[in-house]
Amino acid sequence: MDLTLIWKTVLIGVVEGLTEFLPVSSTGHIILAEEVLNFQGPPGKVFEIVIQLGAILAICFLYRAKLWTTATGVLRREPLALRFATAVVIAFLPAAVIGVVAHKYIKSVLFSPWVVAVALIVGGIAILAIERFAERPRIKSVDEVDLKTALYIGLCQCLAMVPGVSRAGATIMGARVFRVDRATAAEFSFFLAIPTMIGASVYDLYKNWTTLDWHGSGVIALGFLVAFGSAALVVGPFVRFISRHGFGVFAWYRIALGLLALILLTLR
Repeated sequence: MDLTLIWKTVLIGVVEGLTEFLPVSSTGHIILAEEVLNFQGPPGKVFEIVIQLGAILAICFLYRAKLWTTATGVLRREPLALRFATAVVIAFLPAAVIGVVAHKYIKSVLFSPWVVAVALIVGGIAILAIERFAERPRIKSVDEVDLKTALYIGLCQCLAMVPGVSRAGATIMGARVFRVDRATAAEFSFFLAIPTMIGASVYDLYKNWTTLDWHGSGVIALGFLVAFGSAALVVGPFVRFISRHGFGVFAWYRIALGLLALILLTLR
């Protein structure tokens, strides 16, 4: 790898890790970053899939105790573990079904810097509105998320199929609308990301199997490690920050970035 490719790979990995679990759209950032950097990764979709897996494995590592407790609790048929696991599965199903049906259209039509820029702005305005008008929380722990609320959050996650909307943003803000407190909304979004992102990655691999190319394994490995490390570093501070200060700063960041992207795309 030449030095230019190394720093571009590191930057893309950092962008993925830092934005995957924030309400700012990691896919949108990756599309814009690759456009600005003129990043040419390995052929096929391997690089993008692997760095996403790096980010999700960071969540698995950080929340390993909860995941282990839930897994063992399900095996023992403990009510609390069964309820939590069922809530995550129910929240996952809407995006799984719609993703399979609309996968080709989403990838071919919606993955555009223009779509990303507009979605960033609209999403930022939506976050400001929800933060302003959300009712007092009634759910203050991921174990308290009932199945009806989980389904609503899952339906909100479907909006994130539009690049720039943000999977984290859609699920967290959806949870806030249904009176889940900020930290709990973020953590439920993290757990929901595990089946959603692993499922999406496996489906992407399946759909693109004939075009996959593992040449450039050094770039792929570097992107994976950087995405894992940066995601692991950002999750804890993010939960603490939004518990104290809310999501307003992310909304204004989205709006500013979307406007900047529109200006740059217009001038290009």
